[in-house]
Amino acid sequence: MVTGANKGIGFATASQLVEQGHTVYTGARNAHQGVQARPSLGGQGTAVRA
Repeated sequence: MVTGANKGIGFATASQLVEQGHTVYTGARNAHQGVQARPSLGGQGTAVRA
């Protein structure tokens, strides 16, 4: 679980975890921005959950 995953350090952390093959659950104060950040995180599309 990575909070603040839609920008900044949280986004960078989530991106690195996805690149390493981990499933990442994301959290953000603004749900809409959190969902928008998901495709930018990369992975197979199933590696990131909001």
